[in-house]
Amino acid sequence: MLRSTVALLLTRSVRAFVSRAAPALAPSSTRMASSTALFDPTPYYASTQPAETKDYCMQQTMVRVKDPAASLKFYCDVLGFRLVMFRDFPQWGFSVYFVAHGLKGPVPEDEDARWDFCMTTPGCIELTWNHGSEGRDGAVYNTGNADATGVKDGQPVEGGFGHLGITVPDVYEACERFKSLGCEFKKTPNSGGMKGLAFVKDPDGYLIEVLPQGPMITKAVDCDGVAAEGGEGYKDNSRA
Repeated sequence: MLRSTVALLLTRSVRAFVSRAAPALAPSSTRMASSTALFDPTPYYASTQPAETKDYCMQQTMVRVKDPAASLKFYCDVLGFRLVMFRDFPQWGFSVYFVAHGLKGPVPEDEDARWDFCMTTPGCIELTWNHGSEGRDGAVYNTGNADATGVKDGQPVEGGFGHLGITVPDVYEACERFKSLGCEFKKTPNSGGMKGLAFVKDPDGYLIEVLPQGPMITKAVDCDGVAAEGGEGYKDNSRA
């Protein structure tokens, strides 16, 4: 995905530069654009996994949610996740709900077997509900993306968390469905500088990236009526 996205952006940039027949960039701009040395991660393709980690599993990412009913409806009914396991901890005032895609078989009915099944299911999202948060006004949790929620000085923070992500057979068709279900978008497929991908918001405002399972393609018009050649440029979501 990264290679095809970079290639697409480079192609668009070159075309735009040639079509404008613009003068050469000022030396200061050129230095600024090339001042950061890129990190080369390619040796990790051939690196050997430590033997002790052969049975490790990237099992979960946890996000806190205000209202479990709204969140489970979104993740299960809109995005197609399945509930794998949940646990209530009234003595500590919270509950957790594990949801996932691509389950390898039915969810066991036995509670102990369900635990084992969940702990070996890769890529779960753990939705954590702190009891009582559903009654609070407005947003409760900071999404990490230029968000001022919970910040004492009221200024947006440049958070480390960015988004969760799913892949779909057709991004444009998926986004048409998301729009029909009343979802809020941060970016539709043709908006922004990177075409063919989207960001939709969950009930708490966390971003869900929607990527294709095949090549990065564009269609003439997206679910919001934005043309493939339209939309604003790339935006770093971590900054206001």
